[in-house]
Amino acid sequence: MATETGDPWLMTPGPLTTSLSVKQAMLHDWGSRDTAFIAMTARVRSKLVALVDGGDSHVCVPIQGSGTFAVEAAVATVLPRDGKLLVLVNGAYGHRIAKICTYLGRACEIMETPENTPNDVSALDARLAGDDGITHVAAVHCETTSGILNPLQEIAACVAARGRSLFIDSMSAFGALPLSAADTPFDVMVASSNKCLEGVPGMGFAIFRRDALEQCEGNAHSLSLDLYDQWCGFEATEQWRFTPPTHVLAAFDQALTEHEEEGGVPGRGSRYRENCRVLMDGMRAMGFEPLLSDNLQAPIIVTFHMPADPKFDFETFYGGMSDKGYLLYPGKLTVAPSFRIGCIGRMGVAQIEAALDAIRDTIGKMGVKDCGRAAA
Repeated sequence: MATETGDPWLMTPGPLTTSLSVKQAMLHDWGSRDTAFIAMTARVRSKLVALVDGGDSHVCVPIQGSGTFAVEAAVATVLPRDGKLLVLVNGAYGHRIAKICTYLGRACEIMETPENTPNDVSALDARLAGDDGITHVAAVHCETTSGILNPLQEIAACVAARGRSLFIDSMSAFGALPLSAADTPFDVMVASSNKCLEGVPGMGFAIFRRDALEQCEGNAHSLSLDLYDQWCGFEATEQWRFTPPTHVLAAFDQALTEHEEEGGVPGRGSRYRENCRVLMDGMRAMGFEPLLSDNLQAPIIVTFHMPADPKFDFETFYGGMSDKGYLLYPGKLTVAPSFRIGCIGRMGVAQIEAALDAIRDTIGKMGVKDCGRAAA
């Protein structure tokens, strides 16, 4: 069951399957200094701020590159050179933020829980109470390593009560899971075009509290990754400082229109939740075991334990699914051998059910009888 363009279904954490109309938006060339492109940039920035109920208190600063480019740019911009960042870690993307700080030469510590365990807010509060040197806290909204949903509102309330600044990596959640500046205070939130908003890769963005960004001049280590300077450029001329990803932005503009038409965050999240429910029910019926309990599982990507059956080989499984038009994702866990199946992108229950049929056929041909996980 291929997509309408004959491509495989991308059941991954991104890049994702996009709509035909999003693809078609890239069939035109744009002058980066032309008034139509300037208006498109302003429209996209405004819509993104609206998605967090940012009003006039928040601003959106887009940047060329992948989500990690945006994360590095935002960390470098918001964290003063004499600041210290505490990163809440329960997966690879929290560790990546800490690694960025190492490259930047900024003070950084981590507070880690296992990949199947949410961030510990009580421990965070104690850590902040005991260390006045921590100026900023970084949290990952939905950790793509496992698909776990972290308690973001509680983290934000704790950080605010302790008078510190919050950095949110909402890469895999923004656009499908609620995030409002009204009830989750933050200094900066980072996401990208090619996740739950269903655009194509090549552009990240940061949404800053305006008065926090105004204090960030001179923090950045890099001209091209200086989001304060990027913002000043938009304020002065409404233009990107350097060559923008014109086709990516055009696709993203169309993707945001389709996001609105689906009902915004509630509508997009509803489709993903139904995708996730059907996927988990179908996999459990075959004997596969999810890593996370339902209360911790975000409707973004689901991690499954590798089956105990010796006839199950992931590479063979992956190849069989690829031949049928479905691309899955290997696991990155240290707590258990695993693989992952995404619920997001331009697909619905019909595609999830067809993928489940493909999984049944693939494991049948492999001779796998027991999909339950191996004993610890």
